[in-house]
Amino acid sequence: MGFEVSARRVLAAALSGIALTTSGALLVLAWQRGMFATLLGLTLCAAWLVLGGCWAASRDLSGRRRSEERDPTTDGPPLAALLDQTPLPLLRLTGGGARALNRASRTLFATDDRLSPTPPALNDPRETRLRHEGRSWRIERVAGSDQSLVLLVDIEAERRAAEVHADNEMIDILGHELLNGLSPIVSLADSAQVAAERGDARLPGILATLTRRIEGLERFTRAYRMLARLPDPVQAPVAMDELVGDLSRLFDQRFEGRVQLSTIVPEGMTGRCDRDQMTQAIWALLHNAAEAALAGAVSPVVTLTVEREEDRLILSVADTGSGVPAPERARIFRPFHTTKPEGSGVGLTLARRIARAHGGDIALLPIAVTTFRMAVPDGAGR
Repeated sequence: MGFEVSARRVLAAALSGIALTTSGALLVLAWQRGMFATLLGLTLCAAWLVLGGCWAASRDLSGRRRSEERDPTTDGPPLAALLDQTPLPLLRLTGGGARALNRASRTLFATDDRLSPTPPALNDPRETRLRHEGRSWRIERVAGSDQSLVLLVDIEAERRAAEVHADNEMIDILGHELLNGLSPIVSLADSAQVAAERGDARLPGILATLTRRIEGLERFTRAYRMLARLPDPVQAPVAMDELVGDLSRLFDQRFEGRVQLSTIVPEGMTGRCDRDQMTQAIWALLHNAAEAALAGAVSPVVTLTVEREEDRLILSVADTGSGVPAPERARIFRPFHTTKPEGSGVGLTLARRIARAHGGDIALLPIAVTTFRMAVPDGAGR
């Protein structure tokens, strides 16, 4: 096709050249013989040929420009083709209306171009959620002067992806910890068998070590089951001073005066939470703090503070231990991660899961005194 077009262009240029040359020769001859009418006609013909050539050239140039704009092979694929490959729905909002920009949005709203009607949530810049066709979408906006670009993110798909990631991470951790626990057991069992065959006096010590390793693996398995089976919280109003009093008595009984517990809680304060789960979370923080304080260089003291900030319940646990080393701060909430010989590495992870199940979180504050701060939404009366 390109060869045929080029041949036509060459032929047209050749014929135009011949016509102009002939017209020029006849013009000279007519001038010499005084044939002024013929001279005028030939002049018009020559002008027509020149102007026609210029018009054809300009038309060909503009046609090539339009072809290049349409041709996806000139500078890569066009924008529309790239947008169609985007798996998330893209919309353009302008003048109160919405237009679908890619295949995902056209499929979602069953339209070829404009949405009719436009969901009200799209036109409200304060809205961050859209419910459409039984699915929930998160609205991400990029606002311009007279229009805005909207990206819709499938919340359910995002949640499933996060769950798969968490499950894979948990499986990796579980496999790692089980292998770490089983390897020395296998080695000790082999040693015990050899010692028994030889009547080695070290057999009782080997068996005792083997028993402890098996018990440690059992504790790990129980801790994993407890972490994996955490039920949804059942929230109700809880008297916080009563809850803290129960924890204080439990703390004194567990540490028998070796660690001083100081509590700060407003009298008569109530919070809305799952009492059993919150008790378990706070106890995990208190137990962790007490062990850290006992390993410190100063008199061991743990401080539990309960307060309310606006609509959040804040529980802080501080200790006088030597602090958390910088490399450990990023791993401290990782399941089964522990620096203690007899630790399970579950307490802080469980406390964070309980806080997040309540819609809050736990953080290790970046201050000199080691302080864990749990913040959860609180709908109880002040």
